[in-house]
Amino acid sequence: MRIDRDLVPDYPLSWQARALTGVMYGTLKPFSSLLMRHPVALACANRLGDLARLVQMPHPPHVLIAPEEFSSCGGEWIRGGPKLDEGKVVLYFHGGGYFSCSPRTHRSITWRLSAATRRPVLALDYRQGPVFKLADSLADALDAYDCLLGRGHAPGDVILAGDSAGGHLTLVTMLALRDGGLPLPGAAICLSPWADLTDFPRRANRWQDPMLPAGRVRWLARRWTSGLDPRDPLVSPVLGDFTGLPPLMIVTGSTEVLRDEARRVAERARQAGVPVRYEEWPRMPHVFPILADVLPEARLAFRHMKQFVSAVAARPASRGDSAAA
Repeated sequence: MRIDRDLVPDYPLSWQARALTGVMYGTLKPFSSLLMRHPVALACANRLGDLARLVQMPHPPHVLIAPEEFSSCGGEWIRGGPKLDEGKVVLYFHGGGYFSCSPRTHRSITWRLSAATRRPVLALDYRQGPVFKLADSLADALDAYDCLLGRGHAPGDVILAGDSAGGHLTLVTMLALRDGGLPLPGAAICLSPWADLTDFPRRANRWQDPMLPAGRVRWLARRWTSGLDPRDPLVSPVLGDFTGLPPLMIVTGSTEVLRDEARRVAERARQAGVPVRYEEWPRMPHVFPILADVLPEARLAFRHMKQFVSAVAARPASRGDSAAA
């Protein structure tokens, strides 16, 4: 399979997708408008996330989960089936706007990603706002990656992946590694990445997005970039130079308010010579793979991720890859 391509999957829209997006438009979108409006609400959401860590989220009995600890944060190992390649790993960063969610809330993604890639997934419970800063989240991501290398994983055998804010963390982690002259992972997967934290109005899909209100995303970006240069590539990776980065897969929905910045990441990466598989799924909501328990399209997306990882593995190593390793 050729990696560098754009794809608009033409599967028939399922009745589950039609029903779910309608429900989300009438519930999640108004709730998000209220939540992302005041710092107190963010603090409350963060506290609810702490309580959610005490709840055991359901997962199939064949999925194995084990806790992991790092210097400043924790995480969990997820093994989505038997006979995985333990020499390879996916380092996963969950989404949640940098103020909510955890590895537990994203197990519907991580166990399927483990099964699709035939390797264990390390889901990082990185530090988040409002207590911590973007730099703290990045430090945790770099620490976890360094720990994996220290345990004997070759850089090329590590895949970075994340959704929404976790997609942002995936991109800035690769840029920070490259800028620091450190060995790069073998590939990266971004699901609906939040890549532009500059203060610009998102007009595309402003009314079509069933989940995220454009104005509230802009408000949240202002909060997390307070005191920072929002045009710094480690703040807004869509403005970065992607030269030398490994193959990248981007999955987004056609009606998302974040769709255009996902497109721009793909364009900038290609301009820098990075092979990019960009998939824009018709009428899918933000981070739709997390809905794989109910959405057929979400389950199909993991097949596409499996194809991407297989294509990366079959790709001849370039001179740049060898130098990075």
